[in-house]
Amino acid sequence: METEQPSYISYEEFGRRFLEYAVSEQRIADAFGQLTGAAFDFGPIGVGPGRLAKVTAQVELGQPRIVRFVDAFISFELTIPLHVDLVLDLAVDRSLFRVDGAVHLHLTARTADPLRVVIDIAEPRPGDVRVNVAASSKRGELLRVLASVDHEIRRFVARYVAQEIRKPEIAAVRDIDVATRLDAAWKL
Repeated sequence: METEQPSYISYEEFGRRFLEYAVSEQRIADAFGQLTGAAFDFGPIGVGPGRLAKVTAQVELGQPRIVRFVDAFISFELTIPLHVDLVLDLAVDRSLFRVDGAVHLHLTARTADPLRVVIDIAEPRPGDVRVNVAASSKRGELLRVLASVDHEIRRFVARYVAQEIRKPEIAAVRDIDVATRLDAAWKL
């Protein structure tokens, strides 16, 4: 039986192909899928003038969408949909809001010494959270503006996602020690 001759490529080409294979859309989606379906509550927090109004909310993160860009660097735009049920409590009156939106994260695959693949994530800021807030009444709409409800939602969600991406299980998939894995694979 004749063995097929390999088609040789340069080290640079091998490295590029390795990274493009190792850092696929599916792998990134799987790694950050841990954030999906997460539901959390926040509040009550004081908002508006004098922080007299109290906001409480139930937030649910949906399945992320991911787009990969291959250029000088391999980067990703990760969009995590969110749904929020929010209550603005003025002690004398309560207004309900339904919020839909998304958190936008930018990730870049980098290589590091001695032989690692590191996924850098730009920590989300309130501006990376987009929301569409619907009030249950005209009065609620006015209160929403006066109490800066949109800003508080963006600020809280950005802070929550930043904390989540710092957790050890996410950090572990963001820093891959290729040398250690190769050493383990070569052990007989």
